[in-house]
Amino acid sequence: MGENDASRIAGITLDEHSVVRRSPDIEHERAVAIFDLLEENRFAPVSGGAGPYQLHLSIAENRLNIEIRSEANGSNETIVLPLAPFRGIVRDYFMICESYYEAIRRSSLVQIEAIDMGRRSLHNEGSTLLMERLADKVEIDLDTARRLFTLICVLHLRG
Repeated sequence: MGENDASRIAGITLDEHSVVRRSPDIEHERAVAIFDLLEENRFAPVSGGAGPYQLHLSIAENRLNIEIRSEANGSNETIVLPLAPFRGIVRDYFMICESYYEAIRRSSLVQIEAIDMGRRSLHNEGSTLLMERLADKVEIDLDTARRLFTLICVLHLRG
């Protein structure tokens, strides 16, 4: 197993208590984020635990819990992040996503592209914030942060 194999997420689950049935658009976003994340990612906890890793994401008491289990030796650790810094970005991201999905059905290509630019900008902002908040806990690249941010947004949806 090479260095790249050890510094990666091999599997990911979302807390079933937080996951609800969502619109087909949101379900598609979740599925694509998980697929893309598992295809290519960079994930290396600074604790030095051996990878690859299985992750379990959950939200409890306004905190994101990232449970990390090493496939190599079974060791576990949990990273806990307060969600307050993400609240505004996630709220705005949901609003612009709703506009985007509506635009796809009813608007011109120019309008769709304009909304999509705003959507991607907010997504990048949330991903960058996630990287900053995780910097002293785990090394991730921007693409990994983007996919994890999508899953954090999905976890915010409750029934």
